[in-house]
Formats: sequence, structure tokens, C-alpha cells
Amino acid sequence: MSKNPFKLVECPRDAMQGLHDFVPTALKSAYLNLLLQVGFDTLDFGSFVSPKAIPQMADTEAVLDNLDLSNTDTKLLAIVANLRGVEEAIKHDQIHYLGFPFSISETFQQRNTNSSIKESLNTVEEMLSLCEKSGKTAVVYLSMGFGNPYGDEWNYEIVERWADTLVEKGVRILSLADTVGISTPEKIKTILPQLISHFSEIEIGVHLHSTPKERLEKIEAAYQAGVMRIDSALKGFGGCPMAADDLTGNIATEDVIQFLNAKGADLNLNMKKWNEAMELSTQIFS
Repeated sequence: MSKNPFKLVECPRDAMQGLHDFVPTALKSAYLNLLLQVGFDTLDFGSFVSPKAIPQMADTEAVLDNLDLSNTDTKLLAIVANLRGVEEAIKHDQIHYLGFPFSISETFQQRNTNSSIKESLNTVEEMLSLCEKSGKTAVVYLSMGFGNPYGDEWNYEIVERWADTLVEKGVRILSLADTVGISTPEKIKTILPQLISHFSEIEIGVHLHSTPKERLEKIEAAYQAGVMRIDSALKGFGGCPMAADDLTGNIATEDVIQFLNAKGADLNLNMKKWNEAMELSTQIFS
């Protein structure tokens, strides 16, 4: 099989984290084990954050012990929000990526990680050092990268300035994250090509949230912008419980697959396992 040039990142962690009822560990694990067989580049499977903040992810360590990685090339990504989370995550050999939400909105950084942007930059530096020592790779999300609902200042220059700062610190994978669905096709097509051009040695991705009506337009805009790393979640489930009372869902993975297939991309996905995951998802997201 030819190597799929698109890095598809499936995000069940983001899909599940805002659910009111706790998903049993065995059910979570069964769902993730199916997704591991589909052929995604990366599975954003869990997080090492305070269980008081995100109770749905309190069993990430137990889930990890239940995952079958014997017959998959998919790499695991765990979200961390502070140094304690980094130290917990790097203990696990199965985890390849550590993801950190670095908000360029001061209000959201406080809401999401209970720290300032300045403090979070220090955490990123510590994370990069620990990742290097432990053989992990850091993924930093430029959260609220398309604007924010809090009235904090936002413009393209701010996005590029923080991207510059993070790259100078040693970040090699940046994902421009929407979180609340503020991104538009126009913003995507304006911001992403400039970032991709400016940081030609850096892997630039997108983590978009959207209403169902706007999903395809945003996927097409990201594709036209030259993005090769795309985060999404089965059926578009999810949203960030720290961002707003009304969760805006993720980009739906099936829409990404359909769009890229129509463009002639060879995604090398096991659609039988994908359909099994779709079926099992009804027990989680009913």
C-alpha cells in the first residue's frame, strides 16, 4: 500500500470529553480498539488532566492498558494541560504524542488550563524538554486561532507572532485550533497558506469545530490551503466543555474521508472496522 500523504487524526477524546454520563472504561476501550484498526495516522485517545475538570477522562490510564497496539500503525496522542500531566503521560511507552492546548486568548487559557499564556509558554518549554528526553513528540494547538468569543484581541499578526515564538522554542508540529466554531472558509484560506509558507519545515495542521452546515466548506478551505494534517471525530461528535455552554462539534471524519476520496486520495483505510466503530458509537453517544 502507498503511504497516505494526509495525516488523519481521529479524536475520540475530544468527542467524549464533554459527555454528561460517564462512558464505562470497557466500552471506551472497545471503541478505541476499533478505531485503531481503521488506519488513521494518529488517535487522540485520552488526556492526563484533572478528573475534577474533565471527569470523563479520569480513566485514561486504565483505558491505555486495555488498548491492543499489536496490529496497528496508528500512533497515540494524549492531551496534557500542565507539567503534572506531562510527567504522567511520558511514563507510558505506548504514547507517541503529547498535545498541549496553547491559547492565544488569555481568557481561554485561564479557563482551559487555569494558567496564563506566559505560564503556559513555560509549560511548553518544559514539555519539549521532557519529550526530547523520553522520546515523545509534542503537538501544540494554537487554540482560539481563528478568534475568540471573549473579546480578547485577535488578528493574523497575533497568530503568526505566537507561532513564531513556539517554533523558536522548538515546536515542530502546530495545529491551528478553532474550538468554538468561529473559523470561516475565508479565515482558513487566508491564515493557513501564510503559515504553511512561512514555516515550511514545520508540520501545520487544523483542528476545526463546526456546525454540520459548514463542515464541508471548512474541509474544502483547509484542503485548498494546503493542509496535510486534519483533526476530526466520527459523526462530528464533541466540543470543548471549557469553551462554552453550547458545544460546537468537531469536523466529522466521514466528511473528511468522503471529500478526500473524491479528490482521488488513497487513504488506505479499513472501512469495515470504520463501520463497526460507527455502529458501536451509538452506545456511547446516544
